[in-house]
Parts: sequence; C-alpha cells; structure tokens
Amino acid sequence: MRDRQPATRVMMMPRDTNPAGTIFGGVILSYLDQAGAEGAYRGGAHRVVTAAMKEVVFHEPVFVGDLVSFYAEVVRKGRTSITIRVAVEASRRWDRNEIAKVTEAEITYVNVNPEGHPVPLPGGTDRRLEGS
Repeated sequence: MRDRQPATRVMMMPRDTNPAGTIFGGVILSYLDQAGAEGAYRGGAHRVVTAAMKEVVFHEPVFVGDLVSFYAEVVRKGRTSITIRVAVEASRRWDRNEIAKVTEAEITYVNVNPEGHPVPLPGGTDRRLEGS
C-alpha cells in the first residue's frame, strides 16, 4: 500500500506515550478508526458509525517522533455497511527510510442518517471487492 496516499499521517508526540516510552496502543487505535472512516467516506459513505473492528495485533512499537501512516482501502460494500482495511506503517524518527509495519485491521462502518439510523450506501453490493 506504500504507493498510495495515506488516509491519515501523524507524527507521534510525547503526550502519546505510555510509561514504557512507546506510543499507547489506544492512540494508534484511535487514528486507525479515523483513517478507516476516511476510507469509508472515499468509498461513498456520508456519515458513519463504527460497528466492528477485527483483531488488531501490534507487530512493532511506535516511538516519539515516528511518522505514522494509515492506509485505507475498501474491502466490501454491503447495503448499509462498508468494510475498510487499514494498514499502519511507521517511518522511524532516526531514519525516515526505515519503515516498520505496525499493525492492520478490518473495520466495519454503518452508513447512517443524522438521526443515527442505517441508510443505504450508494452502489452497495453486499460483496467483497476485487483484489480483496
């Protein structure tokens, strides 16, 4: 996914650290959810709520100063839901060319109206998309 533009890119700051000196997993999860929502908007959704996030396994730690990129792609569009795969990579602060795969997840969002009720997605098909 490195050839694509990230949905979100953030430099990690000291406020995001845990007592071990690495970035809190919850901070990464928050950005992961935001990037997934952006992917859902790019996929045609207008207003979304998070319905489910599949297992998230952290493969590498993230450090203060790392530039973290969140790449989002549509995996499936249902009638009212859309599933987005988000891959997370960190460019290390000491060498931006050193890229660490941090984690990835599939997140399902439901397209809702202003009252919070599910509404159909444009072009929703209830199928996995090619290349998924």
